Amino acid sequence: MLESIQALWESFWSIPHLRVYLTTAWLLYLVPLGFWIVLQKREPVATLSWLMALALLPYLGYLVYFLFGPQKISRQRLRRDLSRKGMESHAATCPLDEECTELGMLAQATTGLPPSSATSVQLLIDGAATLDALLDAVAAARNHVHLEYYIYMPDHSGTLLRDALIERARVGIKVRVLLDAVGSSSISRNFLQPLLDAGAEFAWFHPTRFRPFTRPWLNLRTHRKILVVDGQVAFTGGINITDDENERVNDNAFRDLHLRIEGDVVRSVQSVFVEDWVYATGQGRKHFDGTVLWSASDDGVLGQISAQTLTSGPDSNWEAIHRLHVSAIYEAKSRVWLVTPYFVPGEAARMALTSAALGGLDVRLLVPALSDSRFVTYAARSYFDELLAAGIKVYEYGPRMLHTKALLCDDTVSIIGSANFDHRSFRLNFEISMLFRDRAIGATLAQLLEGEFAASRQVCDTRRRDFWRNRLPEAVARLFSPLL
Repeated sequence: MLESIQALWESFWSIPHLRVYLTTAWLLYLVPLGFWIVLQKREPVATLSWLMALALLPYLGYLVYFLFGPQKISRQRLRRDLSRKGMESHAATCPLDEECTELGMLAQATTGLPPSSATSVQLLIDGAATLDALLDAVAAARNHVHLEYYIYMPDHSGTLLRDALIERARVGIKVRVLLDAVGSSSISRNFLQPLLDAGAEFAWFHPTRFRPFTRPWLNLRTHRKILVVDGQVAFTGGINITDDENERVNDNAFRDLHLRIEGDVVRSVQSVFVEDWVYATGQGRKHFDGTVLWSASDDGVLGQISAQTLTSGPDSNWEAIHRLHVSAIYEAKSRVWLVTPYFVPGEAARMALTSAALGGLDVRLLVPALSDSRFVTYAARSYFDELLAAGIKVYEYGPRMLHTKALLCDDTVSIIGSANFDHRSFRLNFEISMLFRDRAIGATLAQLLEGEFAASRQVCDTRRRDFWRNRLPEAVARLFSPLL
Protein backbone atom coordinates (compact mmCIF):
# COMPACT_ATOMS: atom_id res chain seq x y z
CA MET A 1 0.00 0.00 0.00
CA LEU A 2 2.71 2.45 1.01
CA GLU A 3 4.71 1.57 -2.06
CA SER A 4 1.71 2.31 -4.29
CA ILE A 5 1.16 5.68 -2.61
CA GLN A 6 4.85 6.53 -2.96
CA ALA A 7 4.83 5.55 -6.62
CA LEU A 8 1.74 7.65 -7.24
CA TRP A 9 3.37 10.61 -5.46
CA GLU A 10 6.52 10.31 -7.52
CA SER A 11 4.58 10.05 -10.77
CA PHE A 12 2.61 13.14 -9.80
CA TRP A 13 5.74 15.22 -9.25
CA SER A 14 7.25 13.94 -12.49
CA ILE A 15 4.58 15.69 -14.55
CA PRO A 16 6.32 18.22 -16.84
CA HIS A 17 6.03 21.86 -15.73
CA LEU A 18 4.00 20.82 -12.67
CA ARG A 19 5.35 23.67 -10.49
CA VAL A 20 4.33 26.22 -13.12
CA TYR A 21 0.83 24.77 -13.27
CA LEU A 22 0.48 24.74 -9.48
CA THR A 23 1.78 28.29 -9.11
CA THR A 24 -0.54 29.54 -11.85
CA ALA A 25 -3.53 27.83 -10.25
CA TRP A 26 -2.60 29.29 -6.86
CA LEU A 27 -2.40 32.81 -8.31
CA LEU A 28 -5.66 32.37 -10.24
CA TYR A 29 -7.61 31.85 -7.04
CA LEU A 30 -5.51 34.05 -4.73
CA VAL A 31 -5.57 37.30 -6.73
CA PRO A 32 -9.32 37.49 -7.55
CA LEU A 33 -10.32 36.25 -4.11
CA GLY A 34 -7.87 38.65 -2.48
CA PHE A 35 -9.44 41.57 -4.36
CA TRP A 36 -12.88 40.37 -3.27
CA ILE A 37 -11.83 40.21 0.39
CA VAL A 38 -10.27 43.69 0.25
CA LEU A 39 -13.45 45.12 -1.30
CA GLN A 40 -15.52 43.84 1.66
CA LYS A 41 -13.99 46.70 3.70
CA ARG A 42 -13.81 44.71 6.94
CA GLU A 43 -11.38 45.56 9.71
CA PRO A 44 -7.81 45.68 8.34
CA VAL A 45 -6.64 43.05 10.83
CA ALA A 46 -9.31 40.59 9.77
CA THR A 47 -8.68 41.31 6.09
CA LEU A 48 -4.94 40.78 6.45
CA SER A 49 -5.53 37.57 8.45
CA TRP A 50 -7.62 36.12 5.65
CA LEU A 51 -5.12 37.18 3.00
CA MET A 52 -2.30 35.55 4.97
CA ALA A 53 -4.31 32.36 5.41
CA LEU A 54 -5.04 32.17 1.69
CA ALA A 55 -1.43 32.87 0.75
CA LEU A 56 0.20 30.52 3.26
CA LEU A 57 -2.23 27.65 2.71
CA PRO A 58 -2.22 27.10 -1.07
CA TYR A 59 -5.45 25.53 -2.32
CA LEU A 60 -6.44 24.53 1.21
CA GLY A 61 -6.86 28.23 2.01
CA TYR A 62 -9.55 28.53 -0.65
CA LEU A 63 -11.48 25.61 0.88
CA VAL A 64 -11.23 27.18 4.36
CA TYR A 65 -12.52 30.50 3.03
CA PHE A 66 -15.30 28.79 1.07
CA LEU A 67 -16.53 27.03 4.20
CA PHE A 68 -15.85 29.60 6.93
CA GLY A 69 -15.16 32.94 5.25
CA PRO A 70 -17.29 36.00 6.02
CA GLN A 71 -20.65 36.18 4.31
CA LYS A 72 -23.35 38.80 4.24
CA ILE A 73 -27.03 38.38 3.64
CA SER A 74 -29.77 40.87 2.98
CA ARG A 75 -32.99 40.81 4.95
CA GLN A 76 -33.94 44.47 4.67
CA ARG A 77 -36.67 43.55 2.16
CA LEU A 78 -38.21 41.23 4.72
CA ARG A 79 -38.29 44.02 7.27
CA ARG A 80 -40.04 46.33 4.82
CA ASP A 81 -42.54 43.63 3.92
CA LEU A 82 -43.33 42.98 7.55
CA SER A 83 -43.84 46.68 8.19
CA ARG A 84 -46.19 47.03 5.24
CA LYS A 85 -48.23 44.09 6.46
CA GLY A 86 -48.62 45.54 9.94
CA MET A 87 -46.47 43.10 11.84
CA GLU A 88 -44.46 45.89 13.42
CA SER A 89 -47.37 48.17 14.22
CA HIS A 90 -46.29 48.18 17.83
CA ALA A 91 -43.50 50.61 17.05
CA ALA A 92 -45.80 53.61 17.31
CA THR A 93 -46.79 52.65 20.86
CA CYS A 94 -43.26 52.73 22.25
CA PRO A 95 -42.22 56.28 23.12
CA LEU A 96 -38.57 57.21 23.41
CA ASP A 97 -37.25 56.96 26.94
CA GLU A 98 -36.18 60.46 27.86
CA GLU A 99 -33.63 59.19 30.37
CA CYS A 100 -31.60 57.25 27.82
CA THR A 101 -32.14 59.26 24.68
CA GLU A 102 -28.70 58.74 23.22
CA LEU A 103 -28.48 54.98 23.79
CA GLY A 104 -32.14 54.54 22.88
CA MET A 105 -31.87 56.48 19.65
CA LEU A 106 -28.63 54.69 18.75
CA ALA A 107 -30.23 51.29 19.32
CA GLN A 108 -33.34 52.20 17.34
CA ALA A 109 -31.29 53.63 14.46
CA THR A 110 -29.19 50.45 14.19
CA THR A 111 -31.85 47.81 14.89
CA GLY A 112 -35.17 49.40 13.94
CA LEU A 113 -36.56 48.44 17.36
CA PRO A 114 -37.73 51.36 19.51
CA PRO A 115 -37.14 52.06 23.20
CA SER A 116 -39.87 50.51 25.27
CA SER A 117 -40.69 49.40 28.78
CA ALA A 118 -41.27 46.29 30.86
CA THR A 119 -43.65 45.69 33.72
CA SER A 120 -41.62 42.76 35.06
CA VAL A 121 -38.05 41.53 34.54
CA GLN A 122 -36.79 38.45 36.36
CA LEU A 123 -33.17 37.32 36.27
CA LEU A 124 -33.05 33.52 36.05
CA ILE A 125 -29.78 32.07 37.32
CA ASP A 126 -28.65 28.79 35.76
CA GLY A 127 -30.45 26.25 33.65
CA ALA A 128 -32.69 24.48 36.16
CA ALA A 129 -34.53 27.64 37.21
CA THR A 130 -34.75 28.72 33.58
CA LEU A 131 -36.18 25.39 32.42
CA ASP A 132 -38.77 25.45 35.20
CA ALA A 133 -39.85 28.96 34.19
CA LEU A 134 -40.05 27.93 30.52
CA LEU A 135 -42.19 24.92 31.35
CA ASP A 136 -44.54 27.00 33.50
CA ALA A 137 -44.96 29.61 30.75
CA VAL A 138 -45.58 26.99 28.05
CA ALA A 139 -48.16 25.23 30.24
CA ALA A 140 -50.03 28.54 30.60
CA ALA A 141 -50.13 29.26 26.84
CA ARG A 142 -53.58 29.98 25.43
CA ASN A 143 -52.83 31.16 21.87
CA HIS A 144 -49.27 30.43 20.75
CA VAL A 145 -45.73 29.48 21.69
CA HIS A 146 -42.81 30.72 19.61
CA LEU A 147 -39.41 29.16 20.24
CA GLU A 148 -36.05 29.93 18.62
CA TYR A 149 -32.79 28.42 19.90
CA TYR A 150 -29.21 27.90 18.89
CA ILE A 151 -28.63 24.67 20.86
CA TYR A 152 -31.51 22.33 21.57
CA MET A 153 -30.41 18.85 22.62
CA PRO A 154 -32.58 15.70 22.61
CA ASP A 155 -31.62 14.92 26.20
CA HIS A 156 -33.54 15.07 29.48
CA SER A 157 -33.99 18.86 29.41
CA GLY A 158 -34.87 18.93 25.73
CA THR A 159 -37.38 16.11 26.10
CA LEU A 160 -39.17 17.82 28.99
CA LEU A 161 -39.66 21.00 26.96
CA ARG A 162 -40.61 19.09 23.80
CA ASP A 163 -43.29 17.16 25.68
CA ALA A 164 -44.66 20.40 27.13
CA LEU A 165 -44.89 21.82 23.60
CA ILE A 166 -46.61 18.63 22.40
CA GLU A 167 -49.25 18.94 25.12
CA ARG A 168 -50.03 22.52 24.08
CA ALA A 169 -50.08 21.72 20.37
CA ARG A 170 -52.55 18.86 20.94
CA VAL A 171 -55.13 21.23 22.46
CA GLY A 172 -54.91 23.63 19.52
CA ILE A 173 -52.24 26.08 20.67
CA LYS A 174 -50.11 27.21 17.73
CA VAL A 175 -46.53 26.09 18.34
CA ARG A 176 -43.70 27.25 16.10
CA VAL A 177 -40.16 25.95 16.64
CA LEU A 178 -37.11 27.39 14.87
CA LEU A 179 -33.73 25.76 15.57
CA ASP A 180 -30.26 26.44 14.24
CA ALA A 181 -29.17 23.69 11.89
CA VAL A 182 -25.63 23.57 13.30
CA GLY A 183 -26.14 24.18 17.00
CA SER A 184 -29.11 21.77 17.15
CA SER A 185 -27.77 19.21 14.69
CA SER A 186 -28.24 16.42 17.25
CA ILE A 187 -32.01 16.74 16.85
CA SER A 188 -33.31 13.80 14.83
CA ARG A 189 -36.50 13.30 12.86
CA ASN A 190 -37.61 10.70 15.40
CA PHE A 191 -37.30 13.25 18.19
CA LEU A 192 -39.29 15.85 16.24
CA GLN A 193 -42.00 13.55 14.86
CA PRO A 194 -44.27 13.50 17.96
CA LEU A 195 -44.16 17.31 17.98
CA LEU A 196 -45.08 17.48 14.29
CA ASP A 197 -47.82 14.88 14.74
CA ALA A 198 -49.34 17.09 17.44
CA GLY A 199 -49.68 19.92 14.92
CA ALA A 200 -46.64 22.05 15.69
CA GLU A 201 -44.65 23.79 12.94
CA PHE A 202 -40.89 23.34 12.69
CA ALA A 203 -38.10 24.94 10.63
CA TRP A 204 -34.32 24.84 10.44
CA PHE A 205 -32.38 28.09 10.36
CA HIS A 206 -29.76 28.00 7.58
CA PRO A 207 -29.73 24.28 6.74
CA THR A 208 -26.23 23.04 6.00
CA ARG A 209 -27.12 20.79 3.07
CA PHE A 210 -24.63 20.98 0.24
CA ARG A 211 -25.68 22.67 -2.98
CA PRO A 212 -23.31 22.88 -5.97
CA PHE A 213 -21.61 26.26 -6.47
CA THR A 214 -23.23 27.64 -3.32
CA ARG A 215 -21.34 28.43 -0.13
CA PRO A 216 -22.74 26.45 2.79
CA TRP A 217 -24.09 28.26 5.85
CA LEU A 218 -21.45 26.97 8.28
CA ASN A 219 -21.23 30.46 9.73
CA LEU A 220 -24.05 32.99 10.10
CA ARG A 221 -25.94 31.00 12.73
CA THR A 222 -28.86 32.13 14.84
CA HIS A 223 -27.29 32.26 18.29
CA ARG A 224 -30.52 33.67 19.71
CA LYS A 225 -32.46 32.09 22.55
CA ILE A 226 -36.10 33.18 22.38
CA LEU A 227 -39.37 31.93 23.80
CA VAL A 228 -42.53 34.02 23.45
CA VAL A 229 -45.87 32.91 24.89
CA ASP A 230 -49.11 34.59 23.79
CA GLY A 231 -47.25 37.83 23.06
CA GLN A 232 -47.33 38.48 26.82
CA VAL A 233 -44.19 36.92 28.25
CA ALA A 234 -40.78 36.49 26.65
CA PHE A 235 -37.60 34.68 27.61
CA THR A 236 -34.13 35.42 26.28
CA GLY A 237 -30.55 35.31 27.46
CA GLY A 238 -27.61 32.94 27.28
CA ILE A 239 -29.05 29.57 28.32
CA ASN A 240 -29.62 26.85 25.72
CA ILE A 241 -31.88 23.81 26.05
CA THR A 242 -29.40 21.14 27.08
CA ASP A 243 -28.34 19.10 30.10
CA ASP A 244 -24.97 20.83 29.78
CA GLU A 245 -26.71 23.86 31.29
CA ASN A 246 -28.98 22.11 33.76
CA GLU A 247 -27.26 21.73 37.13
CA ARG A 248 -30.14 19.54 38.37
CA VAL A 249 -28.93 16.68 36.14
CA ASN A 250 -25.31 17.74 35.51
CA ASP A 251 -23.03 18.77 38.37
CA ASN A 252 -20.68 20.47 35.88
CA ALA A 253 -23.39 22.43 34.12
CA PHE A 254 -22.50 25.87 32.76
CA ARG A 255 -22.96 28.92 34.96
CA ASP A 256 -25.37 31.15 33.06
CA LEU A 257 -28.06 33.83 33.12
CA HIS A 258 -31.46 34.20 31.47
CA LEU A 259 -34.36 36.67 31.50
CA ARG A 260 -38.12 36.42 31.94
CA ILE A 261 -39.81 39.59 30.66
CA GLU A 262 -43.33 40.98 30.62
CA GLY A 263 -44.63 44.25 29.25
CA ASP A 264 -44.61 46.22 26.02
CA VAL A 265 -41.01 45.28 25.14
CA VAL A 266 -42.17 41.70 24.55
CA ARG A 267 -43.54 43.02 21.25
CA SER A 268 -40.00 43.72 20.04
CA VAL A 269 -38.85 40.22 21.01
CA GLN A 270 -41.86 38.85 19.15
CA SER A 271 -40.88 40.89 16.08
CA VAL A 272 -37.42 39.34 16.13
CA PHE A 273 -38.86 35.83 16.15
CA VAL A 274 -41.41 36.61 13.43
CA GLU A 275 -38.75 38.08 11.16
CA ASP A 276 -36.49 35.05 11.67
CA TRP A 277 -39.39 32.67 11.08
CA VAL A 278 -40.46 34.42 7.87
CA TYR A 279 -36.86 34.46 6.67
CA ALA A 280 -36.34 30.75 7.40
CA THR A 281 -39.68 29.50 6.07
CA GLY A 282 -40.70 32.00 3.40
CA GLN A 283 -44.15 32.25 4.97
CA GLY A 284 -46.16 35.47 4.83
CA ARG A 285 -48.71 37.30 6.94
CA LYS A 286 -51.55 34.89 6.14
CA HIS A 287 -49.70 32.08 7.92
CA PHE A 288 -50.10 34.01 11.17
CA ASP A 289 -53.87 34.28 10.91
CA GLY A 290 -55.35 33.30 14.25
CA THR A 291 -52.10 34.10 16.08
CA VAL A 292 -52.43 37.05 18.45
CA LEU A 293 -48.91 38.40 18.01
CA TRP A 294 -49.32 41.47 20.21
CA SER A 295 -50.94 41.37 23.62
CA ALA A 296 -53.89 43.77 23.68
CA SER A 297 -53.49 44.17 27.44
CA ASP A 298 -50.17 46.00 26.87
CA ASP A 299 -51.58 48.65 24.53
CA GLY A 300 -50.68 52.05 25.91
CA VAL A 301 -49.42 50.52 29.17
CA LEU A 302 -45.97 51.82 30.11
CA GLY A 303 -44.01 49.79 32.61
CA GLN A 304 -41.67 51.23 35.20
CA ILE A 305 -38.62 49.51 33.72
CA SER A 306 -36.89 51.13 30.74
CA ALA A 307 -36.15 48.29 28.30
CA GLN A 308 -35.10 47.92 24.69
CA THR A 309 -34.41 44.90 22.51
CA LEU A 310 -31.04 44.85 20.74
CA THR A 311 -30.33 42.70 17.70
CA SER A 312 -27.36 42.23 15.45
CA GLY A 313 -26.29 39.92 12.68
CA PRO A 314 -24.67 39.62 9.25
CA ASP A 315 -27.74 41.22 7.67
CA SER A 316 -26.60 44.58 9.00
CA ASN A 317 -23.31 46.47 8.82
CA TRP A 318 -23.98 48.44 12.02
CA GLU A 319 -22.89 45.78 14.55
CA ALA A 320 -25.59 47.14 16.83
CA ILE A 321 -24.87 45.09 19.97
CA HIS A 322 -21.14 45.77 19.67
CA ARG A 323 -21.83 49.46 19.15
CA LEU A 324 -24.18 49.63 22.16
CA HIS A 325 -21.63 47.93 24.41
CA VAL A 326 -18.96 50.43 23.43
CA SER A 327 -21.33 53.40 23.78
CA ALA A 328 -22.54 52.27 27.21
CA ILE A 329 -18.94 51.91 28.40
CA TYR A 330 -18.07 55.40 27.23
CA GLU A 331 -21.21 56.75 28.93
CA ALA A 332 -20.28 55.19 32.30
CA LYS A 333 -19.25 57.46 35.16
CA SER A 334 -18.15 55.10 37.94
CA ARG A 335 -18.32 51.39 37.07
CA VAL A 336 -17.98 49.00 34.12
CA TRP A 337 -18.36 45.30 34.91
CA LEU A 338 -18.22 42.88 31.98
CA VAL A 339 -18.76 39.12 32.08
CA THR A 340 -18.41 36.95 29.00
CA PRO A 341 -17.40 33.36 28.25
CA TYR A 342 -15.50 34.35 25.10
CA PHE A 343 -13.43 37.53 25.22
CA VAL A 344 -11.94 38.39 21.82
CA PRO A 345 -12.42 42.16 21.58
CA GLY A 346 -11.81 44.40 18.62
CA GLU A 347 -9.88 47.64 18.78
CA ALA A 348 -12.94 49.77 19.56
CA ALA A 349 -13.97 47.61 22.51
CA ARG A 350 -10.43 47.45 23.93
CA MET A 351 -10.10 51.20 23.62
CA ALA A 352 -13.40 51.74 25.46
CA LEU A 353 -12.49 49.39 28.31
CA THR A 354 -8.94 50.67 28.80
CA SER A 355 -10.03 54.31 28.50
CA ALA A 356 -12.62 53.78 31.23
CA ALA A 357 -10.01 52.22 33.51
CA LEU A 358 -7.39 54.88 32.78
CA GLY A 359 -10.06 57.47 33.56
CA GLY A 360 -10.42 56.10 37.08
CA LEU A 361 -13.54 53.95 36.72
CA ASP A 362 -13.97 50.58 38.42
CA VAL A 363 -13.52 48.30 35.41
CA ARG A 364 -13.70 44.53 35.88
CA LEU A 365 -13.65 41.63 33.44
CA LEU A 366 -14.91 38.17 34.37
CA VAL A 367 -14.12 35.22 32.09
CA PRO A 368 -13.94 31.44 32.56
CA ALA A 369 -10.70 30.05 33.95
CA LEU A 370 -10.89 27.48 31.18
CA SER A 371 -13.37 27.90 28.36
CA ASP A 372 -14.88 25.00 26.44
CA SER A 373 -12.57 26.19 23.64
CA ARG A 374 -8.90 26.20 24.65
CA PHE A 375 -8.04 28.29 21.57
CA VAL A 376 -10.46 31.02 22.73
CA THR A 377 -8.99 30.81 26.24
CA TYR A 378 -5.53 31.49 24.83
CA ALA A 379 -6.88 34.32 22.66
CA ALA A 380 -8.59 35.96 25.66
CA ARG A 381 -5.48 35.71 27.85
CA SER A 382 -3.41 37.39 25.15
CA TYR A 383 -5.21 40.65 26.00
CA PHE A 384 -4.70 40.47 29.77
CA ASP A 385 -1.37 42.33 29.89
CA GLU A 386 -2.86 45.38 28.16
CA LEU A 387 -5.95 45.32 30.37
CA LEU A 388 -3.99 44.93 33.58
CA ALA A 389 -1.61 47.74 32.62
CA ALA A 390 -4.62 50.05 32.19
CA GLY A 391 -5.90 49.18 35.66
CA ILE A 392 -8.65 46.71 34.72
CA LYS A 393 -9.29 43.98 37.28
CA VAL A 394 -9.43 40.62 35.51
CA TYR A 395 -11.05 37.58 37.13
CA GLU A 396 -11.15 33.96 36.00
CA TYR A 397 -14.17 31.99 37.17
CA GLY A 398 -13.25 28.46 38.14
CA PRO A 399 -16.04 26.45 39.76
CA ARG A 400 -17.79 25.73 36.46
CA MET A 401 -17.71 26.88 32.85
CA LEU A 402 -18.93 30.46 32.87
CA HIS A 403 -21.44 31.15 30.07
CA THR A 404 -23.03 34.42 31.26
CA LYS A 405 -23.03 37.41 28.90
CA ALA A 406 -23.69 40.67 30.72
CA LEU A 407 -22.49 44.25 31.00
CA LEU A 408 -23.19 46.54 33.98
CA CYS A 409 -22.39 50.25 33.73
CA ASP A 410 -22.81 52.38 36.86
CA ASP A 411 -25.92 51.44 38.85
CA THR A 412 -28.57 51.47 36.15
CA VAL A 413 -27.43 50.44 32.65
CA SER A 414 -27.43 46.68 32.01
CA ILE A 415 -27.06 44.67 28.80
CA ILE A 416 -27.91 40.96 29.09
CA GLY A 417 -28.39 38.52 26.26
CA SER A 418 -26.95 35.90 23.93
CA ALA A 419 -24.02 37.88 22.50
CA ASN A 420 -20.47 37.02 23.51
CA PHE A 421 -17.79 39.70 23.54
CA ASP A 422 -16.08 38.46 20.40
CA HIS A 423 -15.95 38.81 16.63
CA ARG A 424 -18.33 35.90 15.99
CA SER A 425 -21.17 37.34 18.06
CA PHE A 426 -20.63 40.93 16.97
CA ARG A 427 -20.33 40.21 13.24
CA LEU A 428 -21.23 36.66 12.17
CA ASN A 429 -24.08 35.38 14.32
CA PHE A 430 -27.65 36.56 14.74
CA GLU A 431 -27.86 37.72 18.35
CA ILE A 432 -30.36 39.27 20.74
CA SER A 433 -29.73 41.21 23.94
CA MET A 434 -31.81 43.39 26.24
CA LEU A 435 -30.81 46.90 27.28
CA PHE A 436 -32.18 48.05 30.64
CA ARG A 437 -31.85 51.32 32.46
CA ASP A 438 -33.18 50.40 35.86
CA ARG A 439 -31.66 50.68 39.32
CA ALA A 440 -33.29 47.52 40.70
CA ILE A 441 -32.05 45.34 37.82
CA GLY A 442 -28.62 46.94 38.14
CA ALA A 443 -28.52 46.14 41.86
CA THR A 444 -29.58 42.52 41.27
CA LEU A 445 -26.96 42.06 38.56
CA ALA A 446 -24.29 43.71 40.71
CA GLN A 447 -25.08 41.37 43.61
CA LEU A 448 -24.82 38.36 41.31
CA LEU A 449 -21.50 39.50 39.84
CA GLU A 450 -20.03 40.27 43.27
CA GLY A 451 -20.67 36.63 44.18
CA GLU A 452 -19.01 35.51 40.94
CA PHE A 453 -15.96 37.68 41.62
CA ALA A 454 -15.69 36.17 45.10
CA ALA A 455 -15.70 32.66 43.60
CA SER A 456 -13.03 33.59 41.03
CA ARG A 457 -9.27 34.02 40.93
CA GLN A 458 -8.02 37.53 40.25
CA VAL A 459 -5.34 37.64 37.58
CA CYS A 460 -2.21 39.54 38.65
CA ASP A 461 0.30 41.20 36.33
CA THR A 462 3.21 39.50 38.12
CA ARG A 463 2.08 36.00 37.12
CA ARG A 464 4.75 33.70 35.68
CA ARG A 465 3.98 32.50 32.19
CA ASP A 466 5.93 29.80 30.38
CA PHE A 467 6.95 30.67 26.84
CA TRP A 468 5.89 27.40 25.22
CA ARG A 469 2.77 26.71 27.28
CA ASN A 470 1.45 30.25 27.60
CA ARG A 471 3.01 33.16 25.74
CA LEU A 472 3.51 31.51 22.34
CA PRO A 473 0.04 29.84 22.16
CA GLU A 474 -1.55 33.11 23.28
CA ALA A 475 0.27 35.08 20.59
CA VAL A 476 -0.74 32.61 17.87
CA ALA A 477 -4.36 32.53 19.06
CA ARG A 478 -4.49 36.32 19.06
CA LEU A 479 -3.08 36.46 15.53
CA PHE A 480 -5.91 34.30 14.22
CA SER A 481 -8.63 35.64 16.54
CA PRO A 482 -10.23 37.78 13.78
CA LEU A 483 -11.02 34.53 11.99
CA LEU A 484 -12.95 33.12 14.96
